[in-house]
Amino acid sequence: MIDQIKHAIQDDYPDDFSHCYGCGRLNQEGYHFRTGWDGDKTVTIYTPEPQHTAIPGFVYGGLIASLIDCHGTGSASLALHRKHGHEPGSTQEPPRFVTASLHVDFVKPTPQGQTLKAVGTPEEIHPKKFKIHTEVYAGDIVCAKAEVTAAVMPATFTANK
Repeated sequence: MIDQIKHAIQDDYPDDFSHCYGCGRLNQEGYHFRTGWDGDKTVTIYTPEPQHTAIPGFVYGGLIASLIDCHGTGSASLALHRKHGHEPGSTQEPPRFVTASLHVDFVKPTPQGQTLKAVGTPEEIHPKKFKIHTEVYAGDIVCAKAEVTAAVMPATFTANK
């Protein structure tokens, strides 16, 4: 399993769609989650900061949910981009997705001080919707299991420019 993302799908999002608090490369205050392929699985790697504490020694669950959320939409973008014959770094702009639903089961407390790895399996459920089955690991421990349904971003999201 890879331990870093060399070229993430978020690197290819146009500037207008790169401000997400979770995965936006242009949001200076954000997390900067980055999602890429590892074979047929998607991966997002992130090391929580000390301020992401729930109680001493454990990561805040909201951070875990945010990681899963952005991992899900990035994974859907990767899957549809690949379906169309493209990979991150190609000249073709990737599709943008939004979260239609997010379900998280917190399996074990997530220890502070460890790099987290979200590993996803994309499943196409409609030409414009993907379900991403995700597990979040701290080392070898599965801390959370989740399912994100991601939908292609509607054109109305750009109407307020």
